[in-house]
Amino acid sequence: MHTSDSIDDVREALAGVVKTYDVRGLVGSGLTPEVVTAIAAGFVDEIGAAGSEVVVGHDMRDSSPEFAAAFARGAQARGADVVSIGLCSTDESYFASGALQAPAAMFTASHNPASYNGIKLSRAGAQGLSLDTGLAAIRDRAAVYLVEGLESVAEPGSYREQDVLADYAAYLRGLVDLSAIRPIRVVVDAGNGMGGLTVPAVLGEAAGLPALPIEIVPLYFELDGTFPNHEANPLEPANLVDLQAAVVEHGADLGLAFDGDADRCFVVDETGAAVSPSAVAAIVALREIDRARAEDPDAPITVIHNLITSNIVPETIEAAGATPYRTRVGHSLIKAAMRETGAVFGGEHSAHYYFRDFWSADNGMLAAMHLLAEFGAQERPLSELAAAYSPYSQSGELNSTVEDVPAAYARVVEAFTGRAEFDELDGLTVTGFTDETEPFWWFSVRPSNTEPLLRLNVEAADAPTMTRIRDEVLALIRAD
Repeated sequence: MHTSDSIDDVREALAGVVKTYDVRGLVGSGLTPEVVTAIAAGFVDEIGAAGSEVVVGHDMRDSSPEFAAAFARGAQARGADVVSIGLCSTDESYFASGALQAPAAMFTASHNPASYNGIKLSRAGAQGLSLDTGLAAIRDRAAVYLVEGLESVAEPGSYREQDVLADYAAYLRGLVDLSAIRPIRVVVDAGNGMGGLTVPAVLGEAAGLPALPIEIVPLYFELDGTFPNHEANPLEPANLVDLQAAVVEHGADLGLAFDGDADRCFVVDETGAAVSPSAVAAIVALREIDRARAEDPDAPITVIHNLITSNIVPETIEAAGATPYRTRVGHSLIKAAMRETGAVFGGEHSAHYYFRDFWSADNGMLAAMHLLAEFGAQERPLSELAAAYSPYSQSGELNSTVEDVPAAYARVVEAFTGRAEFDELDGLTVTGFTDETEPFWWFSVRPSNTEPLLRLNVEAADAPTMTRIRDEVLALIRAD
């Protein structure tokens, strides 16, 4: 991008990196220091941050420090006072945004490979931005700066550094008391990501907090943005293999796996088996419901879940006397719904967990602490505890490349008409009519927003029913 390009051309090029909910692209082509500086300037202008503080943090990727510095230059040029918090996890940057009541920029590409980087932008109080709520305008402002040049305001902003890790760790310790649990051994796979910094601070003594009755067995805690051991994406089963083996080898009570920016946490039990994020969501929901009720016994309590979490999640919420609120899939949607409904907690199938007491933002570490507290307060192994919240059979998400998505969608509708109820909140959710002879089942088919894919999730009362429905729907989807 250069001054000979038109603003429209540059705006179109920026659309390749300014996504629906964040900024993300290949380092050196889509994402360069020049682009980052222009985005920073557009960000400060769009949210009116001149004369106010803006938090800037970054993960351990090789390109992240340079990009964070480029962002600071652009933000200062437009009058914002930059607070650099340096190396941090994404949820640590949300903490800084909430505690300082300041907008924030976090440089990370989360679980994406080392050749990528990105920016997660927040308004003050960790409020996310999307194309509809500011990102598109920021993109358009950045395009103008890239073509016409960036001029500084009369009074450019200041720059200071602030380490928030100890405050972040203390804040989380104040939300979940782990001091009285039974002694437990936990293997943690940080995947060479930011969990290698935050886990020792929050669960250990690295931030100067008292020791907990938790023995941490570290796996890949060295911060390394090249991800030399495996991708920092625990959603892929292949990336859990090392953790599963280490849990068994060390006779640990459980294992935790964090993604690259440490805002998502996945769990395996003492046998190495993966624990469903829906089971974790149900367990944490109960704890947050109990905590809210203790604070105000008469207040209505809402808990959010997206439409592809297990039925056990809304069932658990209702059984506890709270109100489940069902949303579409997507973290920005859930953050908005958390604020709109005043929900105490929100859980997603993808292991994102949201907390009212964390500015309605997601925090994988906080979810892990709730699980450790619940597990450590009883004597059963985690496999037994999790089984109580995993009564149904699930397919997991199955993606199919489909040339004609509308035609595949129509085939599914035709095949199940008269056999099920249909719900179009997000794609198509089909719930079977049940009677004494037909166990319950449901499935969700959602078209991808960016690829010619259909995503299928199936749940049923038992494995044979799940398998039958799964195979029937897949055959319909893939009948091209």
